[in-house]
Amino acid sequence: MNKTVLITGATSGLGYEFVKLFADDGYNLVLVARNTEKMSAIQQTYSHLDVVVLTKDLSKSGAAKEVYEEMKAKDIHIDVLVNNAGFGLMGEFDQLDLQKQVEMIQLNITALTELTHYFLPEMKERNSGRILNVASTAAFQPGPFMAVYYATKAYVLSFSEALVEELSNYSVTVTTLCPGATKTNFGSVASVEKTKMFSKAMLSDVVAKEGYNGLMNGKRVIITGSVNKLGAISAKFLPRSLAAKIAKYVAGEK
Repeated sequence: MNKTVLITGATSGLGYEFVKLFADDGYNLVLVARNTEKMSAIQQTYSHLDVVVLTKDLSKSGAAKEVYEEMKAKDIHIDVLVNNAGFGLMGEFDQLDLQKQVEMIQLNITALTELTHYFLPEMKERNSGRILNVASTAAFQPGPFMAVYYATKAYVLSFSEALVEELSNYSVTVTTLCPGATKTNFGSVASVEKTKMFSKAMLSDVVAKEGYNGLMNGKRVIITGSVNKLGAISAKFLPRSLAAKIAKYVAGEK
């Protein structure tokens, strides 16, 4: 029997790349996203697999619970959970739309936490499972002009690493993917495509493959790209004030 993966944000960017990687390895798919049309196209592409489509906006309260309840109703057991959905916004904190920033917290933090909480007990009971939480190199320092986004990704990294230790006696792994700038629609949504940070953005398929391989090998944290690794390591040793100044600089236009 094929294993089943649930992927949030499954219709574009890293999410879609993960769909292809898991499908190529024969996983049945549960796709969670807002775009029903794109998910239906994916369903048709992989008609040899069991593909379940759930049209949900995880930035809305209660959506994550609805996902879990639909899995229970369909008696679908999730072997791999990929918490990929997320977005960012560029601008001065007090000038950005507050509701959009609250939705960012809901999606990047709350929905990820809720889905993990719902599906983890079953993985522990089976003593088998994998969770991939998509964070960012933003997790390693404060981020002026993307203050809320950087903070959400710091939460994802801290939360995930804590779970690794909690699950040390189980055959359940939690992996955090920390990519730097990546060529997805994130850049246009966040309005950061013209910034220095996106001057050497990595291809999404390359980032997803590194994340996928790391997940399957049970790695704790994956930082994609040598420059990103250096930056993340450096941020650990720099004063927080200096790290914030550097983040502010790279948020500027090229």
